[in-house]
Amino acid sequence: RFSFWRNFDHRMSDGDDSLKLRIIDLETAKSSCLKRRAWDEFPVPQKTLDGIKDLFGEALTPEQAVAKIVADVRARGDAAVVDWTAKLDKVTLTPPQLEVSKQQIMEAYGQITGRTLDALEMAAKRIEQFHRRQPCQSWFENNEEGTLGQLVRPIDAVGVYAPGGTAPLPSSVLMTAIPAKVAGVRKVVLITPPQRDTGLPHPAVLVAAEIAKVDAVYVVGGAQAIAALAYGTETIPKVDKICGPGNLWVTLAKRILFGTVGIDGLPGPTETMVIGDDSADPEFAASDLLAQAEHDIMASAILLTPSRTLAEKVQVAAARQAAALSRVDIVKQALSRNSCIVIVKDVDEAIEVANGYGPEHLCLLLADAWQHLGKVRNAGGVFLGEQSFEVLGDYVAGPSHTMPTGGTARFMSPINVWDFVKIVSVVGLNEHALRKIGPSASALAAVEGLDAHRSAVDLRLKRLHIQ
Repeated sequence: RFSFWRNFDHRMSDGDDSLKLRIIDLETAKSSCLKRRAWDEFPVPQKTLDGIKDLFGEALTPEQAVAKIVADVRARGDAAVVDWTAKLDKVTLTPPQLEVSKQQIMEAYGQITGRTLDALEMAAKRIEQFHRRQPCQSWFENNEEGTLGQLVRPIDAVGVYAPGGTAPLPSSVLMTAIPAKVAGVRKVVLITPPQRDTGLPHPAVLVAAEIAKVDAVYVVGGAQAIAALAYGTETIPKVDKICGPGNLWVTLAKRILFGTVGIDGLPGPTETMVIGDDSADPEFAASDLLAQAEHDIMASAILLTPSRTLAEKVQVAAARQAAALSRVDIVKQALSRNSCIVIVKDVDEAIEVANGYGPEHLCLLLADAWQHLGKVRNAGGVFLGEQSFEVLGDYVAGPSHTMPTGGTARFMSPINVWDFVKIVSVVGLNEHALRKIGPSASALAAVEGLDAHRSAVDLRLKRLHIQ
């Protein structure tokens, strides 16, 4: 959903052959396009390293550079945010301009088309309806021992990061802010990079923020935005959790600040895995792969199929469709780096490969897709059939499109209501419970050598004449 390597030179000198997806066997794929690497193991482009050296006056890794930005924002607040915005985004702002005014947000409505507004409103409605179905309630159990339970409480303040990068993403605002609002978060703020020509976020992003009922919008991007939300500045409020995808600098800042502030995850480049059989339309399959490849040079688009015929047709269709895309230079690199078509034995083997890979998006272009759903264990989202394709999930289906990447679907979930609440355990036990479980608590405290723990139990048991 975003460009991981922002400001990287996408130009390629390769010929049209670079648009051809490789067709390979499973064993070859396991050592190439199916081989997982952590997001911080991707090679850093030399242009990025050179840019860091020019900016900081010394050779630094991206993480070292981000650490300096984070420390500066913590020390100098708004002044540092303004300075880094000028250096990195080439936009000059004053501290009062960091917050977008209500008037500027309302003026944005006049800068988008009616069709865009209708689409944003439809998407928002469906996202809200979907997330209101998610159970998220406190519970209590009362018996002769007293009461046990869980209080489910919304987080007080959440910061939503919406990337700018190579394209405005108003959909990301809706997909993150609306679940937070449904959860009951008291204050939801949006922080997003400025456009160079206006010094403001894209109008569609501002309109999306208003539709999502965001409480405030701040025009800051990159590592300085994450640091500002984590520590707070004179203008930007400190929040309890930061959610939303971003580029390398945003992800590094999140990793550094985890523990200081809650973090939703460390998203990497986007990815899709399509499983298709002979019934799949090769034009549809190719378009679904390209829809992810156009996001980022490090995006991953993989087709698993037992059909050599489908593989060859998709290879041809993808090359033809890609040549007509406006972002063809990005697509070329994505297809040649981390994408492929893999020939597998059968659909069951394909699903096992997918479970091991844990894709962000898993698309089942199968004659009997629903019969295979129960076999899926690891995926951010599953898209069943040719009419239920991933791009609908990007915008208007209902579930959040902010999904786990890099194989983290093995243990993480897409953004949802539970990301914006916390659980408070409730323990209200009585004398009956103490008589029943107190001796066991005392025995365990003794085993662990914690005398004060044991004493706290034994004193109460002694009052009850229990040894």
